[in-house]
Amino acid sequence: MNPVHMFFDLSAVVLAMVGGGLVYWWRFRGALEKTVTRIGGGYFLALSGGSVLGSYLLGTGNLYLSGEEIVGRSILGALCGAIVTVELYKLFRGARGSTGYIYVVPFCLLVIVGRFGCYFSGMDDHTYGVETSFPWAVDYGDGVLRHPVQLYESLSMAGFLVAVLGLLAVKPQVIVRYGFYLCVGFYAGQRFVWEFFKPYGAVIGGLNLFHIVCLVMVAYSVMMILRERNDSRCA
Repeated sequence: MNPVHMFFDLSAVVLAMVGGGLVYWWRFRGALEKTVTRIGGGYFLALSGGSVLGSYLLGTGNLYLSGEEIVGRSILGALCGAIVTVELYKLFRGARGSTGYIYVVPFCLLVIVGRFGCYFSGMDDHTYGVETSFPWAVDYGDGVLRHPVQLYESLSMAGFLVAVLGLLAVKPQVIVRYGFYLCVGFYAGQRFVWEFFKPYGAVIGGLNLFHIVCLVMVAYSVMMILRERNDSRCA
């Protein structure tokens, strides 16, 4: 891995852990204690396994469909894989309700900081944008001015993080109940838009593999928010 990319990845992980810890002590101590009793230790195995598997499967699959026969990783794939395995685990265990709220702030920090690693890694990272004449276009080393889509994603998630922290300050229960699903929906929605600025190979109707995954995740987000609202009313 590019050493610059590794530096930002490690920085992102450290900041995510620190941010998650601070938010836990600030707003989530009571809620998380109740959540842990419902999910059991297998939850974290499901989460870890799903995120790693999803990261490599979707990251490599998207590059293959774009004509690049190399191993890739994807944070979108990691998020999708974690959701699939955790939801299956919760179904097996009979657990309901959101369990991912504690990861909202860490996930935002991972994206915000980690995307700078992608940005500074240039063409080798395969996350660059298509050619553009916009004044903020960037030459990643091939002489072509391109959209800095990594920064678009970083900035959009920074805006979302500000909104999350604002809600945590006044209505933390909103984040406990809906925060993870809102995060998934927002991330997938903005990522869907930025995918149009990348030169990945299309799968169907001009949409690449990540486009399709994003649409599925937005649908998941809406469905889970509606289910959570219904469960809250019936409680």
